[in-house]
Amino acid sequence: MVNRILVGAHYGLKDWIIQRATAVLMAVYTVLFLVVLAIVRPDSFEAWRSIFAHGFMKFATFLFLLSLFYHAWIGVRDIWMDYIKSGGLRLLLMIATVAVLVGYAGWATQILWRM
Repeated sequence: MVNRILVGAHYGLKDWIIQRATAVLMAVYTVLFLVVLAIVRPDSFEAWRSIFAHGFMKFATFLFLLSLFYHAWIGVRDIWMDYIKSGGLRLLLMIATVAVLVGYAGWATQILWRM
């Protein structure tokens, strides 16, 4: 008889699906953004500003960035869990990663809604 010891948070399939979904969102945004660039052909700061003046583009860009940060979180968290054996160091690195990603999200919000 095999005695299995289950430890950890059991992320697995849910995070795999979320990471694929965020990748799809980022790909769709990239195509949308390239189409907008092909149509508008911005050549000045004002042209770039006008692209992001619409609420839809701000929202789509913010959704892209949140998807990017969450996608990165899942990947980096998995790296920390796989390769950092010390629990204390792993926790410290995870906290630092979350702090940086949340900071980036706040910074992105400030930039997008300041325009």
